[in-house]
Amino acid sequence: MTTSGGSLIRSFVDSLIRPSAASLPTRAWALISAVSLRTKILGMVLALVLLLGAGVTLQVRATLTRTLMAQLQEESVSLSRDLAARSTDLLLINDLYGILQLLRETQTNNPDVRYAFILDRDGRVVAHTFDGGFPADLASANSVAADAHHHTTSIWTEEGVVWDTAVPIFEGKAGTARIGVSEARMRATVAAITTRLLLTTALVSLVGILTAIFLTWLLTRPVRQLVEATEAVRHGDYSPRVRRWADDELGELADAFNVMTADLARADAERREREQMRAFYLRQIITAQEEERKRIARELHDETGQALASVMVGLRNVEEAPSAGELHARLADLREVASATLEAVRRLALELRPSMLDDLGLVAALRRYAADYTARFKIPVDVQIVGLGDQRLAPEVETALYRIIQEALTNVAKYARATHVSVLLECHEGQLNAIIEDDGCGFDAAQVLRSAAAENRLGLYGMRERAGLIGGALTIESQTGCGTTVYVRIPNP
Repeated sequence: MTTSGGSLIRSFVDSLIRPSAASLPTRAWALISAVSLRTKILGMVLALVLLLGAGVTLQVRATLTRTLMAQLQEESVSLSRDLAARSTDLLLINDLYGILQLLRETQTNNPDVRYAFILDRDGRVVAHTFDGGFPADLASANSVAADAHHHTTSIWTEEGVVWDTAVPIFEGKAGTARIGVSEARMRATVAAITTRLLLTTALVSLVGILTAIFLTWLLTRPVRQLVEATEAVRHGDYSPRVRRWADDELGELADAFNVMTADLARADAERREREQMRAFYLRQIITAQEEERKRIARELHDETGQALASVMVGLRNVEEAPSAGELHARLADLREVASATLEAVRRLALELRPSMLDDLGLVAALRRYAADYTARFKIPVDVQIVGLGDQRLAPEVETALYRIIQEALTNVAKYARATHVSVLLECHEGQLNAIIEDDGCGFDAAQVLRSAAAENRLGLYGMRERAGLIGGALTIESQTGCGTTVYVRIPNP
């Protein structure tokens, strides 16, 4: 039990210490994305400069080393063959002093020459340039065949690598000339050039860092302003505007952001206005409902109640009629009172909800209302129906259109002083259009819609609200002295 628990703990610890290979890219991306934009740009610039500098330095160093090494070897061969050619006559006449002078001259005139010496044909040292004595094992370190052009080998010394070249003298009959060329000066030259390249890389890195700092300042400053403005927008403040810093993508982003905040501010203002209008409309609806209830109660009390009271009095008079003729006359009066009362109750019921709208549809209800409207207000109403026929619309569409047209005609009767009204109801290409036009005095529609205290604002906004509820739009065109036209457009009724 203990062993199993310990293995589980170790497995859990190992999973934390050594994450799976699949999670490494995710963790690396999470680490990179958590770094600020300025740090990312600085890191990329510095990494690119260092990578480029290191690559160039290594390539130049390798190429230079190969070139100088080849030149050094060629120099060693050239000096050895020259020494062999010049020392031939001296060896033949056994001029040891001349040979020594030739060796020293060769070493003095060529700073890369570490040593030079001559061997006779038996391998004995004839002359050399060593001050402290000839090294014991140097003579056997390199050899060349009599018919060979030369032979070069590398020898490791305390001062570094020396390229030892052996050249036969007089086809090996007179001996061998050997020169050792050191790599020290070549290595020093490569090291100096490498140091200069590294210093140049460091200087370029410094310039790159300064340039990156300046560029990140140019890039991050508008981005920071965008972030601050976005935070303000997130908290509902649409007033911030971002400065256009340049004519590039960031400038286009700033312009797009400013357009977006302007649209949001306008949409927010419209939303607030709609909310205020809805609140005002709801208050007015409640007030209108109460006023309508008062009117109905008043009409029931004043007209229907009085008519029923007259019926009661008439019935009492009928009972007291002295003759049959008087009885018939009083019954006729009661019939007229009852008929008038029935007509008033019917009219009141039609105003509340026309039963014809439910039974026969919008077209029949509009024609009936137009006839009653003409008889009541003495204003002719011309109703034209195009493209509907006997087609029934959705109940909510029929009710909304009926109420809109009813409200428009009521406004004409109250305010327009019109002599003629036309109503066109048209269904064309999947869109239902209603046009109510009068020849009245008209009004300034824009001013009335802007005025919060206008008395008829409830009616106009009520019409718009009804059109909006069924997915339509309502437009009012009117000018003082030019009549009024109301357009209602409902797509896909």
